[in-house]
Amino acid sequence: MRWQGQAVREEDADALPGMESRTGIVRSVTTPGFAGMTFHEVLAKSALNAVPGASRMPFAWTVNPYRGCSHACVYCFARGTHEYLDLDGGADFDSQIVVKTNVVEVLERELRRGSWRHETVALGTNTDPYQRAEGRYRLMPGIVQALADSGTPMSILTKGTLIRRDIPVLVEAKKRVPIDIQMSIAMYDDDLQRAVEPGTPGTQARLDTVRALSDAGFRVGVFLMPVLPHLTDSLAAIDDALRRIKQSGADHVVYGSLHLRPGVKPWFFQWLEREHPELLSSYRGLYPGVAVEAPKAYRQWLARRIRPLMRVHGLDARSEEENDSMRGRRMRARPTPASVRTTTSRDDMLF
Repeated sequence: MRWQGQAVREEDADALPGMESRTGIVRSVTTPGFAGMTFHEVLAKSALNAVPGASRMPFAWTVNPYRGCSHACVYCFARGTHEYLDLDGGADFDSQIVVKTNVVEVLERELRRGSWRHETVALGTNTDPYQRAEGRYRLMPGIVQALADSGTPMSILTKGTLIRRDIPVLVEAKKRVPIDIQMSIAMYDDDLQRAVEPGTPGTQARLDTVRALSDAGFRVGVFLMPVLPHLTDSLAAIDDALRRIKQSGADHVVYGSLHLRPGVKPWFFQWLEREHPELLSSYRGLYPGVAVEAPKAYRQWLARRIRPLMRVHGLDARSEEENDSMRGRRMRARPTPASVRTTTSRDDMLF
């Protein structure tokens, strides 16, 4: 791996005198409680990641305590980022999890800088901060506390029911800073959910988490995305999903069709060929060559299908593009002073 030389007890014969051993920088951990998974514990150089100005993301700063994700969603857009570590975007992404063990300490230091402008920080934008590893490392309470102590608003996007553990911490933090929470729930057929998102909590468990957060005073949004062509885009599937979302107490729904970035497409198509070979030709037509998004005509068709059902169920509907635009207007007003610029989202891959 690109970062193998940082491993605990690793010695570099070509290093400068006194620098041969890098003990304490990285270690890899396996444990019976997480069978089949390896945690690579690293010391982060920075915690705050500045999103490049040209990005379409509706936020300017992120914190990502983990790389890779045990949720193992076959469509996950972040799979390609694992290839930078000389790991693959398939099984390695699901099981080789990089853990920034000192992320809270580094974040606290960066937030104390006088030049920090207290802009909203997004959590869960690359890989899920409440994936299974969080049960072992417990990094999120410290991250939430550090942001709240510094007066920094935050947003959290997760599929993990482990966020319920931190409801008391989030409630206290909400007294000091705005907190935006979104739960991602795309699959409402249990068999399909287990096939597409094998490492995630079940759909009902996530809906129950929306209810718990709503009862705690949060306005929780549900990400009904990705909508999978021919698998989750029928009227019956969408109607059932929106009915259950409404019953959970969600405040609004954000919907969007499947994205297939270059680092994701090969793995998704392998899954599709294995599980639904009858759909291969249709998906190749929808996502030809290097195409990332479904055709505009499909996205417009999906909006015409979803929006009337949103009104029927009394839910505020936002497309992915509308949600990005709305959040972007709230979050993205920055210039970024050079003294605050820590890393870019690309450098987040360098720990």
